[in-house]
Amino acid sequence: MSVIEYKGFGGVSLLADVLGDDNDPAVLLIPDIGQPRSAWRVVADGLALSGRRVVNLDLRAAGGADQLAAHIEDLRLVLAQMGSRPVVVAGRHGGWIATRALAIDGVLLAGGLVLVDMPEDADAIASGLAARQALPTLVVRGGFTAVQASAAGDAFSAALPVGEIAAIDAADLILEADRTEALLGQLLEFLERRQPREATEFQAGSDPRTLRDAMGCFATGVTIVTALDSAGVPVGLTANSFTSVSLDPPLLLVCIANSSGTAPVLREAVHFGVNVLQIGQQPASNRFATRGEDRFANLPWAPGQTGVPLLGSSLVSFECERESLHEAGDHFILVGRVVRAQFEPHRDPLLYFRGKYRRLHFA
Repeated sequence: MSVIEYKGFGGVSLLADVLGDDNDPAVLLIPDIGQPRSAWRVVADGLALSGRRVVNLDLRAAGGADQLAAHIEDLRLVLAQMGSRPVVVAGRHGGWIATRALAIDGVLLAGGLVLVDMPEDADAIASGLAARQALPTLVVRGGFTAVQASAAGDAFSAALPVGEIAAIDAADLILEADRTEALLGQLLEFLERRQPREATEFQAGSDPRTLRDAMGCFATGVTIVTALDSAGVPVGLTANSFTSVSLDPPLLLVCIANSSGTAPVLREAVHFGVNVLQIGQQPASNRFATRGEDRFANLPWAPGQTGVPLLGSSLVSFECERESLHEAGDHFILVGRVVRAQFEPHRDPLLYFRGKYRRLHFA
């Protein structure tokens, strides 16, 4: 076990015990407000022995007018510094911290959430906090002491979009120490489903969704490929299969699905554009990935030097002359020679990873 220091809100130092191998899936333990991290010691040891990298965090010392708000910002900053998306396991009022910290962009910060014996949270129910919790969430009752179900608690759990409940029945426990073992069992069962240790495998002929998920582990930027059809009408589609090919000559490529409505135009286009998107262009990405919309309506664009439509405010816009086209299964590879590129280096890129939009974290 080692001790690591994180920087919290306002530069506050937060200490954490770290157990397990750095390459194992991560779990972040959050104690009850006012409890030391040692309250999770037995659980942390058990998770580490079961093949998890465990970060057992101390909360900041009590004090200040809005302590809960400070804890929330602390947790978001710690998650941004971890370098991976752990499953967050929070005890009692630590759940109040975690649910609020992860209600906004939680999928960018964590891989799952476990709430152990969280007290009734009237504000969370009134504000619809549970309904905004996009992470897979496990609500555990009886993890520390016997806990009775309540209407308010049931309402919170029922509102979770990806939620489940596990109750530890005191009648099944002979010794109080058995409660911790039962809690560990519930945690590991959830972790194995939501954050498995063993790599998922695809083999030829098996589920194509597995292959798609494997491909999605390669983080990419997001582009919109544009051109003019034979009538001079602008067309475009969202694509993340894009890469540079050569600097001399200046070549790039994009992969276009044969099933795309824009594919026939791009197959014949002499010139096309590739617009690399920044974080403010997520709505444009969604629009150009949807059928049946006027994709250019109310969207700033202008013809480039070659006449192809270029989207305003893009991170980069490449104008290309068609170099070659290659058939490749259910896609075709369009190689373009860059004739002009303009870019804005001060914007942040829109990223795509494992089926979701992401953004850079500068911790």
